[in-house]
Amino acid sequence: MAKFKPQFTRLIYIDQMIAEGTRRDVLPNCRTLAEGYEVSQRTIQRDVDYMKWQLGAPIQYEPSKLGYRYTEPSYRLPALNISQNDLFAVCIGQKVLQQYEGTPLHGRLVGVFDKLQQSIPDNVTVDPGWLEDRFSFFSEPAPQLDPKIWELCFEALRKELTLELDYHLPGHEQSHRRKVDPYHAVGYRAQWYVVGRCHYKQSVRVFALSRMTDVKVTNDHFDPPEAFDFEEYAGVHFGIFRSENEHAVKVRFTATAAPYVLERRWHPTQSVHRREDGSIELTFKANHLFEVKRWILSWGPDACVISPPELADMVRNDHTAGASRYES
Repeated sequence: MAKFKPQFTRLIYIDQMIAEGTRRDVLPNCRTLAEGYEVSQRTIQRDVDYMKWQLGAPIQYEPSKLGYRYTEPSYRLPALNISQNDLFAVCIGQKVLQQYEGTPLHGRLVGVFDKLQQSIPDNVTVDPGWLEDRFSFFSEPAPQLDPKIWELCFEALRKELTLELDYHLPGHEQSHRRKVDPYHAVGYRAQWYVVGRCHYKQSVRVFALSRMTDVKVTNDHFDPPEAFDFEEYAGVHFGIFRSENEHAVKVRFTATAAPYVLERRWHPTQSVHRREDGSIELTFKANHLFEVKRWILSWGPDACVISPPELADMVRNDHTAGASRYES
């Protein structure tokens, strides 16, 4: 959303809510606006101050109604200054939202895009029929996710309340009851995760929402540690898994696969060495090898692990086990 100026989309939302509240005499405040747009109250307060002092919006806080109103009932923010290319980018972004179908986030984001488009001047248009015919977005298969679990997890995250849940680990028949203080939410490859402190393990863990059942939001408030930073916690990760270790990974790709590998940047720390025979060696750092192994296996015989030795063993063993299934 950064490309679409998210602050302005918030300003549009705040403007619409204050205008509607002024008309109905049901005034919004920082709390209701923050909950409606799913941001912090501090962010809304900054936006309201910006609208009032920088954009000259006639906003007034009415203590008796505990909310904001426009002192000029017909006031609305000036029209959005947007080009046809900008609108085209917004429309493409709306199609990208298909990957969030089946989650409450999808409906809310679609609503934000709709509100943004409603505020665009009439002389800036994109033919939606042409867009539907010429652009498609293929999303990864998403796990089945209970919308209620989604709502409860993000309510706990927003209000800083402890979650209580049954968690099903892959390969285990029985679930385990856990209490979790949610610090952060992560979307990765059509799956959603909560990162937080597990009371049982007494450490920060990653929990997949699709593996949760019987989720409850408790009344136990927690204070997230000021020192917790998700980027620092994740470290040089390759995927969602992480550990305290750090591995220097080097993979050699054949000349056949090299052009496809070079099309993408696979890791922020990667470097590429081109060999005379057309093959390449890709080097990067990773603190967990499970998803690195899966990625290398997806290249079949076109990828060979040079280091570390334990990763080479993991890939070799999986290739051998896979090949043995075809011997009969």
